[in-house]
Amino acid sequence: LERQLLMQNQMRERQTAMQIAWTREFLKYFGTFFGLAAVGLTAGAIKRKNPGVLLPIVPLSFIFAYQYDMGYGTLLQRIKGEAENILDTQSTLLELPKGPLTYEELEKIRRSQSKIFIEK
Repeated sequence: LERQLLMQNQMRERQTAMQIAWTREFLKYFGTFFGLAAVGLTAGAIKRKNPGVLLPIVPLSFIFAYQYDMGYGTLLQRIKGEAENILDTQSTLLELPKGPLTYEELEKIRRSQSKIFIEK
């Protein structure tokens, strides 16, 4: 059991590391796009003398800020802290509908599915 717990923790850590690495890689591409879009939209706004052309920069900047916070900031620590708070103070939110799954319920589902496959 201890080995299984250790392995599950290692897998979770690797998955989290992959998620952070993916976010950092995505940020490189999105940052380039955001920079080019900001320059292009600014040039368009100056050329047309219409500041409304700059409007798409607002949602793009929120996406960029989120991705940066996820890849290099403290977003994961804040998420972890909020998850710990939910576990400590609001554990009723974590209850499954109809309660926890039991062995008898699993067997009932398995039997009903095996009947479906046999009939086909």
